[in-house]
Amino acid sequence: MMPDYAVLFAFALVAVGFSAVTLVAAQLLRPSVPDAVKQSTYECGMDAVGSTEVKTNIRFYVFALLFVIFDVEALFVLPWAVTVKELGPVALVEMLVFLVILFTGLVYAWGKGALAWDVPPKKSTVSGA
Repeated sequence: MMPDYAVLFAFALVAVGFSAVTLVAAQLLRPSVPDAVKQSTYECGMDAVGSTEVKTNIRFYVFALLFVIFDVEALFVLPWAVTVKELGPVALVEMLVFLVILFTGLVYAWGKGALAWDVPPKKSTVSGA
């Protein structure tokens, strides 16, 4: 009988081999007819107007990070909620501390205007002289 890790290694080897074989087969079998129209930027079926390199406002990234933080929070809260009776009152206090820390971050981001799309973020009161 094979050791446990040998099975895992064989599975990983098959996965990598299958991926490599399918990528090479696709590269060899696909039609390759480069064309100026194919190489142009596609923008919703219309010709691209202006530069395709657009600077994105940093608030989009801040909003996305806040979403990820609270999504991860949900991943921690759900299993805790299922087993809170077995964990006891210490787990309740720990979860309350965790939620207070995240809520403080939310209040901070809200105060800085990170969640408002129509209002520009607050300017710093420190002058650059």
